[in-house]
Amino acid sequence: MSLSRRRFVVRTALAAFGAYSIKGFSEASTTLPWRNWSGALTSYPASRFAPASEDELVSFLRTTSDTVRPVGAGHSFTPLVPTDGVLVVLDKLSGLFDYDELTDQATFGAGTRLGSMGVPLEAVGQAMFNLPDIDRQTLAGAISTATHGTGIGFNTLSAYVTEIRLVTATGDVLDISPSTHPDLFRAACVSLGSLGVVTRLQMQNRSAYRLKERNWAQKTEEVLESFDELANRHRHFEMFPLTHSDYALVLSIDETEEPINHPAPNPEEEAQFGNAMSSWMLMPPNERRPHINALAEQIEPSEAVDVSYRILANVRNNRFNEMEYSVPRERGGDCLREILNTIAERQIDVVFPLEYRYVQGDDLWLSMFGGGDRAAISIHRTAEADYRPYFDVIEPIFWKYGGRPHWGKVHSLGYAELNELYPRLEEFRMLRAELDPHGRFLNDHLRKVFGV
Repeated sequence: MSLSRRRFVVRTALAAFGAYSIKGFSEASTTLPWRNWSGALTSYPASRFAPASEDELVSFLRTTSDTVRPVGAGHSFTPLVPTDGVLVVLDKLSGLFDYDELTDQATFGAGTRLGSMGVPLEAVGQAMFNLPDIDRQTLAGAISTATHGTGIGFNTLSAYVTEIRLVTATGDVLDISPSTHPDLFRAACVSLGSLGVVTRLQMQNRSAYRLKERNWAQKTEEVLESFDELANRHRHFEMFPLTHSDYALVLSIDETEEPINHPAPNPEEEAQFGNAMSSWMLMPPNERRPHINALAEQIEPSEAVDVSYRILANVRNNRFNEMEYSVPRERGGDCLREILNTIAERQIDVVFPLEYRYVQGDDLWLSMFGGGDRAAISIHRTAEADYRPYFDVIEPIFWKYGGRPHWGKVHSLGYAELNELYPRLEEFRMLRAELDPHGRFLNDHLRKVFGV
C-alpha cells in the first residue's frame, strides 16, 4: 500500500473519536456569537467593528472607551479573543501594500491570511523563509502568538518582522522597528494582541524557490537516535509519532531545482487505507500496537516538488484542538518518550499522531524560543472529542522538562508559572501597562497571563 505522510495524518484524524462535546467559553446571550476555528471557544461580544481603513480604526479608538479584542482567523485554541466588549475584525486590512526588490522585504495588511501571501509574493519574486503547517491564520495573529514552522535553521514568523505598525488604546499610530523602538519592537513582535491593534507588518523575505519533500515511515526510536544529525542535514525535518505504535511518519524538505511534480491524492488508495484503519480502531488501545505497526510498515516513501508555499503548508479540513509546548532541545527526546509511554501505559484512547520538530532560538521577549533552540512537541484531539482528560495528563510532563506553552495552543498556566519561564515577562507587563493603562485590550485570559 502506497500512503503518504499527509494522507495518513488526514485519515487518522478522520478516524479519531470521542465521547464528549466541548463546552463554550461563555454563557449564551442575545448577541451573535463568535467561535474559534475548532469550535471549542465561544463568546458573545457586545458588537463587531470591521474598519475599512486604518483611519477608521484610529477614529474608533480615539472616540470610544470600550474594551476591545482584535480577531484574525480565530485559529488560536487559547481564549485570546473572547470578549464581551467590541470585537475588532481586521479582514479589510489585508493584502500586499508594498515591497522592495533590493531588500526582499514586503509589507502586508495585518488581516492577510498566510495562505494568501504566497501568490502575490511569487509575482514580485519573493517568498517567505518558512510557514507553519497550517496557513489559515492571519499574519498579525500568527506573529502575535509566535507561530512557527519547522527547521533548526529557522525562527518563528515573528522573528522575520522588520517593522510593525501599532495603533494604541488612545488611537496613536506607532511605526516600530529595531532602530526606532528597540525594546518595544522585541515586545510587540509577540504581544498576544495586548499592546494595541497591529495594522500592517513588514516582513523579511527571500527570493522565490522550490522545495522537495520526502515522506516515509520509520521506527520512532531510530528517528530519535539520529534526529539531531537529520535536523542539521535537511532544511526542514520533523516526525509524527503514532500513538500505540513503534513507528513515526517522517518528513524531510530541501531546496531543489527539479521541475514541479506534486501528484494529487489517489482516492482508491485512501479508501483502501480507510478500510484497513477501521478494523483496529474498534480495538482497545492496548491491542492496537501490532496492527498499527503492520499498517505503518506498508507505507511507501513518497516525494513531491512544488513552489515553497505549496510544500510548507497543508490544508486541514478536519478540525482539532491542540496543545504544544517547547522544551530545551537537548531534553526533547526524553520528553517525547515519556509522553508516548504515558499514552500507552494509561491506554489513552487517542489516534491523532504527535508532532516533533526543532525551532531556532531568538531574542524576542515573549517568544517561546527566546534564549535558545528548542524542541516543539504537539498533541492533538479532534474537535468532536473532549480534549481535557488527555491534555490534563500530558501537560505536567511538559512542565517536568522545562516546557513553555505555545501562546495560541491550549495550556493552563498563569502569571506565576509563566514568569518563571519568561525572563522578560515582568518588563512586558510594565510596558503593556504604559501603553494601555486602563486595560482596554485585556480579557479574562490575558488578565490571568499577565497577573492583572
